[in-house]
Amino acid sequence: MAEPKKPKSGGGCFSKLLLLILLAAMGGLATAVFFVVQPQDLTDLGGYGPAVKATPVRDMKAVLQSAIDRNYAVTLSEAEINQWIASTLVMKQGGLLADPVKLEHFWVRLEEGHAELIMERSVFGMPFTISMYFKVDKEQSGKEIITSYNPSGGPFLKDYEFPQKGGRLGKLVVPQGFLHLVLPSYEKIAALFNAETELAFSKMQRVKFENDRIVLDPRETLGDQGMPQIF
Repeated sequence: MAEPKKPKSGGGCFSKLLLLILLAAMGGLATAVFFVVQPQDLTDLGGYGPAVKATPVRDMKAVLQSAIDRNYAVTLSEAEINQWIASTLVMKQGGLLADPVKLEHFWVRLEEGHAELIMERSVFGMPFTISMYFKVDKEQSGKEIITSYNPSGGPFLKDYEFPQKGGRLGKLVVPQGFLHLVLPSYEKIAALFNAETELAFSKMQRVKFENDRIVLDPRETLGDQGMPQIF
């Protein structure tokens, strides 16, 4: 008489499930790495390319100071800002990686509600981009208007307020938490433009990011009269 068959152990099913999870995780990681090492397309940026380099560059500090002194709004295009940065910023990458890692350019992409600050680097001769989203918030506190800077490009997931988009590593959009890796580099560049940052953001009553341009207005809000004319 044959012995009854023993029930099969569930260990085999569990190991297969674990293997599938690991393969999916490895596939996701490989996909993320692929997009990280792919530099984002910069050809849509205003001021990008050799054709616009012959255009005269305005003294940004003088333009902003004049708008504040004469009390009128000023509009700066994406091309103007990028040309000015290219003409004034000395690109340096210090430390042990000074030779293989070089900061080639710093770009600004202006979009509705925020800007994208882009570092274009070369790593062992290969192009690599890192970016951080940036917006300016104004909050009324008594008679004082408080200015704050936020690394935010909107919700990372469509139906949830948090986490927020922080920027991009290559072509990969990442949450704000990943920006801790690159914040020191951005802080060093920001320190070079303290005067312009103060004039453009802290001294202006309203800062409005739009596609391909930014509107800066030093005038007080006119209430029901609406926005004053922009020059």
